[in-house]
Amino acid sequence: MIFIKNKKEIELMRESNRIVGELLALMGRHVKPGVSTWELNQIAEEFILSQGATPSFKGYRVQGLVPFPSAICASVNDCIVHGLPSKKVILKEGDIIGIDVGTYKNGFNGDGARSFGVGQISSVAEELMAVTRAALDRGMQMAKAGNRVGDISWAIGSYVKEKGFSIADDLTGHGIGRDMHEDPMIPNFGVAGKGPRLKAGMTLSIEPMVNIGTNKVVESGWEFFTADGTLSAHFENTLLVTKNEPEILTLPYN
Repeated sequence: MIFIKNKKEIELMRESNRIVGELLALMGRHVKPGVSTWELNQIAEEFILSQGATPSFKGYRVQGLVPFPSAICASVNDCIVHGLPSKKVILKEGDIIGIDVGTYKNGFNGDGARSFGVGQISSVAEELMAVTRAALDRGMQMAKAGNRVGDISWAIGSYVKEKGFSIADDLTGHGIGRDMHEDPMIPNFGVAGKGPRLKAGMTLSIEPMVNIGTNKVVESGWEFFTADGTLSAHFENTLLVTKNEPEILTLPYN
């Protein structure tokens, strides 16, 4: 079931996602060589709690897995998503890291992700991140009342293919609200004009996950890796569908 949010619910969604946006900006200031992903997780959890929210990823349950143990997903290099923060994972010059974070406040969820370069990174890593972010922008541009989910999927997937990169298999965006993952699922490739119709009041988390090499994915517990060991990047925003341009909820306020 796809939920349409009323004015009060939209205000609560804005607040949960404000925290996400500000936290991702904070993470960018702390990503540097020598920092562990465990340290980043500690900083993130402290910030979320300071905002009167809770980390919605921590304790998240999927059948067959232990509850997710951390406030953030910290996915380094060939880890596509759901990377587990660890004291043993120390960022080094040239790495890229995708940080995904969820918040829960006043009954509603926020969700967003950014990829960051660690120090000086390669030109191909720079291009990968730029293409992934541009793919997100193109997908968000299609999130207008009257369009369909497939319009978002096509905008993302066709752009990534044109640039010579791959969409990670079987990993999608989603609706969001009282639950972290709601209908509709939003694939990162598809056919324009297909899928559920978008309506004002829907809140969607759009998140291309793009690989340099193969689209094939290997699962290891919570974590998803590229099958060929090449780099992957991840950008995500939560937005509100309106009668006009979509409103991005995960941008930090100035």
